[in-house]
Amino acid sequence: MTTDRRTFAVRPRHLLPIAGPSLAGGWIRVSRGRITAVGRRDPPPAAIDLPDCIVLPGLVNAHTHLEFSALDAPFDVAGGLPAWIGRVVAWRRARPSAHDVDAAVAAGLAESAAAGVTTLGDIATSWTPSAPAAGPRVRVFREGLGLVPATIETAARAVERDLAALARAGVTAGVSPHAPYSVAAPLGGRLLAMARRRGLPAAMHLAESEAEERLIAAGTGPFRDLLESLGAWDAARPPRLLCAAEWISRLARAPRGIVVHATHIGRDPDALARLAHHRDRLGVAVCPRTTRAISGGLPPLGLLRDAGVRVCLGTDGRGSNPDLSILAECRTLVDAGLASPAEALAMATLHGAWSLGFDRRCGSLVPGRAADLLVLRPAQSHTDPYQAALDPATEIVAVLRSGRLINGSLT
Repeated sequence: MTTDRRTFAVRPRHLLPIAGPSLAGGWIRVSRGRITAVGRRDPPPAAIDLPDCIVLPGLVNAHTHLEFSALDAPFDVAGGLPAWIGRVVAWRRARPSAHDVDAAVAAGLAESAAAGVTTLGDIATSWTPSAPAAGPRVRVFREGLGLVPATIETAARAVERDLAALARAGVTAGVSPHAPYSVAAPLGGRLLAMARRRGLPAAMHLAESEAEERLIAAGTGPFRDLLESLGAWDAARPPRLLCAAEWISRLARAPRGIVVHATHIGRDPDALARLAHHRDRLGVAVCPRTTRAISGGLPPLGLLRDAGVRVCLGTDGRGSNPDLSILAECRTLVDAGLASPAEALAMATLHGAWSLGFDRRCGSLVPGRAADLLVLRPAQSHTDPYQAALDPATEIVAVLRSGRLINGSLT
């Protein structure tokens, strides 16, 4: 199991294709890193028998910040989002060397693989060409921030430079204007134009807090205080800021877009209506444990579901979360009664792949897709294999990306 050129088949107790119903006693055949067949009867000769296991698609972490992966504990969330961001900025200003950032990214990729993740979307404030090729596939969303006119040109050029470097290195990229409270309209417009011109997806943090609304509406509140303390606000020439609804319309001009968090989108009917209108190309990435820690509640899953919007899952990162477990994010929603186990696993696979623009590559177990497999062994008997997959006692046995083991073993 060390090369994607090998042909093999596995036959677990339960196969969860996600794009279709579960198959008891089903099997899946892989050749040259791709799924070539899925069936219920007459498994291929010499299929690897996994009689006590569940196989489902590799998990998709649609929103994370791997640069924080070396942190032992999240930043303090006292004071809500503006105070938390202040602590993040202080950490970044005392940022470790590029080598240490690379080591953190490598640690995050290894932790993700061990947690069953085969695909992720990483928000990167810079990029260096040293991320390991092995492990989960990554779409690197190059993030841009800037409010003061003098910084906007520099920020735009840095993003353009890094996108070109990512393309030369063969790294799948995206663009991320950070948030309405950190990106002036001219910079956000340039970044999204880059996404359209290069055919890249875009992601943006939107509707995260009431403080965001106050800054956009009146230019006041805790975000204004934070930005002034950081030297990022010019009172003589205040930046032109856009509301969440306007950013949603602009994101929809990209080939694919991700609205991140959307915690307070229920307070903005216009934003919710525009998101629903553009649901053919916009999804929402929620990070339940991060949202609960910072806002005191969980994402508005019911509103988003009623609007017909695809919802996927992210871990945000170790700056706000104790680990990078997407299964833990699933359990948080299920335990709160916001989603069934099957719905949560669809968010963690099929919907995440779609949101990242990888829907033709991964996220479901159907012929033609990459052989991204997560093999689980429940510790106890369950009548519902989806529930068994989310049992905290269930063991991750093996994780394969494109038919190659990136964690665990099939033997």
